[in-house]
Amino acid sequence: MGKKVIAVFFGGQSSEHEVSCMSAANVIPCINDEKYEKVMIGITKEGRWLLADSLDSIRDGSWQKSDKSVVLSPDATRKVLYVIQNRAVEEIPVDVIFPVLHGLNGEDGTIQGLFELSQIPYVGCGVLASAVSMDKLYTKLIVDTLGIRQAAYVAVNKKELCDMETVADRVEQKLDYPVFVKPSRAGSSKGVSKAEDRESLKQALILAAENDSKILVEETITGRELECAVLGGKEVKASGVGEVLSAAEFYDYEAKYFNEESRTDLSPVLPEGVEEEIRRNAVAIFNAVDGRGLSRVDFFLDQKGVVFNEINTLPGFTSISMYPMLWNKQGLDHKTLIQKLIDTAFTRKED
Repeated sequence: MGKKVIAVFFGGQSSEHEVSCMSAANVIPCINDEKYEKVMIGITKEGRWLLADSLDSIRDGSWQKSDKSVVLSPDATRKVLYVIQNRAVEEIPVDVIFPVLHGLNGEDGTIQGLFELSQIPYVGCGVLASAVSMDKLYTKLIVDTLGIRQAAYVAVNKKELCDMETVADRVEQKLDYPVFVKPSRAGSSKGVSKAEDRESLKQALILAAENDSKILVEETITGRELECAVLGGKEVKASGVGEVLSAAEFYDYEAKYFNEESRTDLSPVLPEGVEEEIRRNAVAIFNAVDGRGLSRVDFFLDQKGVVFNEINTLPGFTSISMYPMLWNKQGLDHKTLIQKLIDTAFTRKED
């Protein structure tokens, strides 16, 4: 029996393009060489799909100079990639897809829809779970039905910002300063800022609007930042809980990936019952959004208890990412974890 072909997608047009490339450079070496022939497809920030010829080209960025374009056929009877070079077309049959994509057009259900059309098994959440989890507003609406505590919020549409004073009035009527202002559908804390007063609120809304047309203004939860990894096929499991120790005032994009002083604690000391509550809530939220494969669910712990923050359906796999580290602590090394995720792709229709 020959090797199966696995297509790994990375890069993308989102603000998390660089993080995706970093994640892919860690995932690809962990895919079993004896089981899989790897085809690596990078998506540039402009939206070009290119064939990467080596892992080194992903690490140094030279894959973006590739002269081989790639198209994934939506024809369910074909299940192939077309590689185009100098008007010559090579057809590559694909058995399974591993998207290592974060943010818009990678984690929001759009590319998952193409995978569904192709009927090629793929790793991770489906269209619905990806879309609602990427949109913080819709995630909040779903979590409200579970009775799990989360931050109070005000939803703002970009077009409303033409009357900034009215928006500010609405926020101040419901929330006290300081508040956090977030794009509803941006990842890795891009465009997120903290507003201490009316003037900084206006600036924060403008910044968030550069990343999305929908904006969330949330009450500030002062507490510890805790994360839990979920692995879900037929049986959904939650890892232990890790704590983020941010070098910045809050765990923004720069602090998360580029500040070496940001740390994670995989064995935080927590009050009795808190870890089990977080693990239970993580699984409940994952199931409520119709999760599949993997997610990282983030919480706060303040003086009143556990507060849900957000769910990430394609969490990072960089060298400092919490998701793989939490499973490593549970005894799943990177290669075993990656294989389990691939296995969930093949049983998607059966479970």
